[in-house]
Amino acid sequence: MTDPNIIIFIIVGFVAQMIDGALGMAYGVSSTTFLLSIGIPPAAASASVHAAEVCTTAVSGLSHLTLGNVNKDLFKKLLIPGVIGGILGAYILTTVPGEKIKPFVNIYLLVMGIVILRKALQKAQATQTKVPPVPLGLVGGFFDAIGGGGWGPIVTTTLVATGNNPRLAIGSVNLAEFFVTVCESITFFLTIGLVHWKIIAGLLIGGVCAAPLAAYICKKLPTRLLMAMVGVLIIVLSVRTLYLTLF
Repeated sequence: MTDPNIIIFIIVGFVAQMIDGALGMAYGVSSTTFLLSIGIPPAAASASVHAAEVCTTAVSGLSHLTLGNVNKDLFKKLLIPGVIGGILGAYILTTVPGEKIKPFVNIYLLVMGIVILRKALQKAQATQTKVPPVPLGLVGGFFDAIGGGGWGPIVTTTLVATGNNPRLAIGSVNLAEFFVTVCESITFFLTIGLVHWKIIAGLLIGGVCAAPLAAYICKKLPTRLLMAMVGVLIIVLSVRTLYLTLF
């Protein structure tokens, strides 16, 4: 694989932040899907995405806390399981050869794309079925590290879909995500190191540039349309990368 120009990673960071700014989720899934599609190994992709996310999740979590969007009890129940799941997922990702785990990561991303597309197409249905935060946090943290993203799509979507207050669910999940992301990044640093500074810098630059525009776009374009576009994009890229990996 030739070493891509940093402009590529800036574009990836820009597009991913536009998606995340409009939907409130899918930055990691989108970034990782893009990186895998241009040949970046799974561990390097996830490590780079999470290193860049440390800054964005810090600002997001602090903002939600300041605005009173955090349910402290829910936050505490998500925090420790999320950190444990994230560390476990990051460690497994760095100890298994990239070529062996890449198909499984792509299958996971493909499933996430289908979930996002399905959520965009289905009518909202109110339900009061509660999901225990502890196992949800553990699963969310694990797959967030394995797939380079998924904390928001898994944890936030599940909490909101099962009757939790959307504002408090989003705020609590965002605050917990900062700590999960930091612990995942530390695990990656201790195992493989954060040597892909070009990727990290590109994602950061692109994300910072996109943030203000994403907030504006969020007000103008229908959320369901954006989610459908994201779902289709992730599915297409995942299928392409999975095909190239297997055949």
